[in-house]
Amino acid sequence: MGGGIDIAIESAGNLVQLACVTKQASRANYLMDIHATEVELRDLMIAGLDGNAAAYKTLLSRASDYLRGYFRGHLASANRGAVEAEDLVQEVLIAIHTQRHTYDRTRLFTPWMYAIARYKFVDYLRRTSAEASDVPVEEAEEVLAHNDHAAVESSLDLESLMAGISDQARRAIQYVKLDGLSVREAAQRCGVSESALKVTVHRGMKALALRIRQRSS
Repeated sequence: MGGGIDIAIESAGNLVQLACVTKQASRANYLMDIHATEVELRDLMIAGLDGNAAAYKTLLSRASDYLRGYFRGHLASANRGAVEAEDLVQEVLIAIHTQRHTYDRTRLFTPWMYAIARYKFVDYLRRTSAEASDVPVEEAEEVLAHNDHAAVESSLDLESLMAGISDQARRAIQYVKLDGLSVREAAQRCGVSESALKVTVHRGMKALALRIRQRSS
């Protein structure tokens, strides 16, 4: 009987050791993935800044994938869905495009991208009257400290992009995304229902993202 207990203890110990090794390996792989992602995205960004349209188009596509996962994870915690996540993805892509000249080539790219994403997410929570404490947003205070639309949104490039979409979409995006009005307030100004305004904003953001991709082609 004693031998059976010893065997059981040894087996349990082996399982614990295996779990530790697996955890360490998973963390190592995770860190390697992060490093590989940073190298890839940063190289694509720099190539795009140097005029490589194909690299820039690939950057936007790859960034979309990472941002989509980022926003879906946070929005799920706030009981929100994929439509909101997609809108936020497009917002960040537009901000990356219009503010690409501010990127410092000597710095890491992914922290720069996610700083924009965090800003957009906190701004989204404000617009929807959600509580920032409901969602685990890291360094939210730092993001809020840099609440400057001129630094993130306003630029001649953005105005040029907005000029290429419908008046209805442009007005809806201006009210909700730039002026910071709630969906209800913006819907009242546009004379449409809240659901109709959401659809207009969503389509408008997709149209802006498409224009960015067309420019990089």
